[in-house]
Amino acid sequence: MTQLDTWLANTKPLIPVIVIDDLVHAIPMAKALVAGGVHLLEVTLRTEAGLAAISAIKKAVPEAIVGAGTVCTADDFQKAIDAGAQFIVSPGLTPELIEKAKQVKLDGQWQGVFLPGVATASEVMIAAQAGITQLKCFPASAIGGAKLLKAWSGPFPDIQFCPTGGISKDNYKEYLGLPNVICAGGSWLTESKLLIEGDWNEVTRRASEIVKLSDI
Repeated sequence: MTQLDTWLANTKPLIPVIVIDDLVHAIPMAKALVAGGVHLLEVTLRTEAGLAAISAIKKAVPEAIVGAGTVCTADDFQKAIDAGAQFIVSPGLTPELIEKAKQVKLDGQWQGVFLPGVATASEVMIAAQAGITQLKCFPASAIGGAKLLKAWSGPFPDIQFCPTGGISKDNYKEYLGLPNVICAGGSWLTESKLLIEGDWNEVTRRASEIVKLSDI
């Protein structure tokens, strides 16, 4: 059982993909998600507030399992670890990222989870050759969605996926119903309007709603 498997055994299989522009939103947003039953939080590095938000959530919301998304370089990877990220998510897969993930684990610096993104069968094979068997499928809906993942279950029976990109409350259950999907990621729980307005009750409501939908 991997670390991700252990986390998912105790939390619902949804990872909100979070973009934080203002650091002041980080802690109340994380508390609102946890209150709704969502504990795995991917804070993207698309904004300058990303790393600081990860650090703030890690310290102030111990019930949350916080990770870094949009990690594209080894430098991003290291900065995310230093900020306290418990898992790393990348939109793609590169030799540099594979090497960095191996390095930080071998030297004992980090024992978290690395979810690199794949969009083709060749990339799945490259990841498997590197010993990475849990992958992000991105952008899922644009490259075939649930039909693609179902097709991949044949040639890649030992690979598990976390699809993101086009995942919503309307198709979430379809993805989770696939045997090779362990969790899914989406941005609708923390859309920018909710953060700007500080509508934390709505964040909690959406989280609670999707938790109920995931009971399949």
